[in-house]
Formats: sequence, C-alpha cells, structure tokens
Amino acid sequence: MPASDASDPRLAALTVWLADRLAGFTLEPASADASFRRYFRVFHAGGTLIAMDAPPPQEDCRPFVHVAGLLQAAGLNAPQVLAADVERGFLLLSDLGARTYLEVLTENNADALMTGAIGALVRWQAASRPGVLPPYDAPLLGRELDLFADWYVGRHLGLALTPAQSAAWQALRGLLIERALSQASVFVHRDYMPRNLMPGPDGPGVLDFQDAVYGPVSYDVSSLLRDAFLSWPHERARRWLGVYWRQARAAGIAVPASLEQFETDCDFMGTQRHLKVLGIFARLNYRDGKPRYLTETSRFVGYIEAAAARTPALAPLAGLLADLHARARP
Repeated sequence: MPASDASDPRLAALTVWLADRLAGFTLEPASADASFRRYFRVFHAGGTLIAMDAPPPQEDCRPFVHVAGLLQAAGLNAPQVLAADVERGFLLLSDLGARTYLEVLTENNADALMTGAIGALVRWQAASRPGVLPPYDAPLLGRELDLFADWYVGRHLGLALTPAQSAAWQALRGLLIERALSQASVFVHRDYMPRNLMPGPDGPGVLDFQDAVYGPVSYDVSSLLRDAFLSWPHERARRWLGVYWRQARAAGIAVPASLEQFETDCDFMGTQRHLKVLGIFARLNYRDGKPRYLTETSRFVGYIEAAAARTPALAPLAGLLADLHARARP
C-alpha cells in the first residue's frame, strides 16, 4: 500500500478504499485532465488497473459509469468499471494502456490509427437512440458559445464587444446553434480526439467520455480531424472525412448525401467547438491555474479562419476575430 500524503486527504481516502479491494498494491499518477478528475495507475499482483478520483461536488461519476456501458454495448473498447463508490467519487477501472494516440501518431501509422478511430466512431453512432443521453440542445450549445465571449474575449483579450460587434456576434451565435440543430442526432462523445484514444489490438481504447450527449452527427468526426493539440494538412483530413462519410452512409447514419455538404456541416460544427474551446482554455488559465492549454489558442483561430475561407456564412466571424485581436494588441 502506498504511503498516503496528509496534505492530500482524497488520495489518503482513495488508498484506504482500494485497500479494501486489493492487497499489496502501489499507486503512481497516471494522468490528469482539464477537470478536477485525477487518475492513478494501480500496480498489483494481477497486473495494472486504473483508479479514478473524481471529487464531489465538482465531479459526478455516474455519467462515466453509464456511458462506459453504452460504449461497451456498441462494441467499443472502453474501460470496465470493476468497483465504484459514486457518492465519494472513486472508481476502479481496467487499464487500457499508458500511451495515447497523441503520443504515438506518426506519418507512418496515422492512416491505420485514424481509420481505426473512424470505424469505432461509426459503431458508436450506429448504436444511437434517443432518450439515453442528455440532449445537445440550444441552451447547451449557447452556454458553450458564451464561454468564448466571457473568457476568451472578456478575460483573455480584456475587451468588451462594441455594439456593432455584439450584434455581429449574436447573429453568428444564432447561426451556429441553428446549423448544429439542423443536423441528424447521434451519440456524441464530445471529446473524441487523439488525446482520448489509446492504440489497441481490437481498435482504439476510448477515454474521457463522461460528458457524452445526443446531438449533431458531425461533432465527433470534427473533433477527431481538427484536434486541439495536433493539426493535419487539410487534404489529408478531408480524405479521412471521406472515409468516415462513406462508412457512416453504409451504416445507415443520416449524414448528408454529398461529402461537400457534410464538410460544410463540419465547418459550422467545428467552429462552434473551436469557439467553445477558446473560452475553456482561457478559463483553465485564469480560473484554474492551468496555463499550458492557452498556448494552443492560435491553432483554434487558424481552424476558424480556414472554415470561414471555405464557408461564406462564417466570413463575418473571421472579421470579428481580426478586429478583436487588433484591438487587444498593446
């Protein structure tokens, strides 16, 4: 049993909880994410497991347990929940490995790994049914977009929107919500990206799925191909988008009849996500003391600018961003 740190009472409590279930184990930090959750790798005589610490009231383990079951029922490789104390925020999980897609992707293996991720995504979406996950509805989409105005513009850039900018922003905000809601709804992982996928012999292991919802069909593939921490040349990403689109149509998933229309849907949906993430990364820096995420903001601005260049209805957003960045300069 590891020595508990008196300055970390949750680690001490987790250690005691594990001791009731395992004998002769040691713990090492496995990872932490952008939330309050922490993960520890548990070494014991039978191999390794993962312990999750999700402190209430900031985190709720129940959605994780629920979505893990949905993923497994759809044939995906999600962690098995071996023991749970959802009231205290402790889970004991199977271990899917120590390295993520983000750590292992290379020019040589990218096609194989991304094709595996696409196949798993199609299986996940093909298992979709309404009433099982929370809806990705207009209020939620709007709250996410408001993170951009509140945290990226207001806090990071230190600006208040002018009346003209506020009107332009509200029009764009409404357009992005409308276009998202016009798409077919499926199960949405909501963070389906290389950092949350683990290479494995039976397809990718899937992590960080507790915020899954029922919403726009283009969301997860946009997350995968326009990643927060890894960018691909547009033509290569579009080729993978074509692989997804053809598999989705073959599986009966309601994507548009043309790849071009679906790419436009991804431009709108990706832009909503990128604006949200700009806000989240600013909030992580200023509220939560996690500055490393803020270094990726230029990647998201680039994604938005590229989408605006392809999709005329998004051009005003590129102009708004340019104006804001110009005003924010010393």
